[in-house]
Amino acid sequence: MPNKKHQISEIVIKQIFLLLVIVVLALLIAYNLSLFIPSLLGAITLYVITRKYNLYLQEEKNWKPWAASLLIILGTLVILILPVYFIIDMLIDKLGNATAYMEKFNIFIDKIHDYIYSKTHIDVLSEDNLTKLKDNVGKYSTSALSGTFNTLTVLVSMYFILYFLLEKPRLFERLMRSSAPLKKSNVNLLGEKIQKMVMANAIGIPVVAIGQGIIAIIGYFIFGAPSPFLLFALTCVGAMLPIVGAAIVYVPVCIFMIAEGNVGSGIGLALYCVIVVGLTDNLLRFTLLKKLENIHPLNTVFGIILGLNVFGFMGLIFGPILISITVLLIQVYRDEFADDDNELILPEPKEIEEKIDLSI
Repeated sequence: MPNKKHQISEIVIKQIFLLLVIVVLALLIAYNLSLFIPSLLGAITLYVITRKYNLYLQEEKNWKPWAASLLIILGTLVILILPVYFIIDMLIDKLGNATAYMEKFNIFIDKIHDYIYSKTHIDVLSEDNLTKLKDNVGKYSTSALSGTFNTLTVLVSMYFILYFLLEKPRLFERLMRSSAPLKKSNVNLLGEKIQKMVMANAIGIPVVAIGQGIIAIIGYFIFGAPSPFLLFALTCVGAMLPIVGAAIVYVPVCIFMIAEGNVGSGIGLALYCVIVVGLTDNLLRFTLLKKLENIHPLNTVFGIILGLNVFGFMGLIFGPILISITVLLIQVYRDEFADDDNELILPEPKEIEEKIDLSI
């Protein structure tokens, strides 16, 4: 007779089977609706940021849910669209005269090339490099046109999802909590962590980028850089990129100024950007971001790289969150199922409940 002690319980078999079915269905849904994953992540981001204002309007001011939801959506649209509108308007103004722009651009490239060649004897504009450049430009132009359509699709679907999240916030939170197969303390811990990470990335990263842009534009004016307002917008965008950051903008500008004969101004701007703009970046990261959430720099760098590849633009926010949540889930797993008495790096349940209010 088989030893019943070593038989797998029927309940365990049913659990494993059910989990496999859930995982397969979840992967099937995610694969076929992958276009809308950034929309869902964007909606969750805006929900977390606007949650307290939505609850204030609905529960304290007794607004109709649809009215509060529409007001918040309108507010986020203004905050998101106005800066983009001004940047596009600035670019159109600068690029309105395409012929004059291309002449300036060619001069800009030629001067940088001549300067690099005179110092290093490397021909960056060789025939092979130009061929590769044309191929890449064609590839990325097609990608940009496709990305523009995808961005509009993501925005429309994001606000569609956000409306239903905002209309019944307590129902959404209750559904999330009841669906999580974890202890209440660990659910609260995950909620707190996600909330802090979203706030740190969705608010902290743009604020750091704009801070660098403001400091950089002062230097652009002081040292006479061309088109300082356009460079300000580009610096803000570049500052959000991992590893290279704002240097992707000010380094070519400094080389161009030196190549044009403004050696003193070019070197002065380079020193200003490396020291002052770099110091601003570190200062804001170690004050603002650390106050919102203590995120390790490696988490941010590798998280953004991972997030941009997986989620697109929303990866700036959810890439670092993905890494942090993965590490946190390992600790939660030990807390849920480990039998040993090793100390876990988790807050006490009472401490967690005091930190975050997820009551329904």
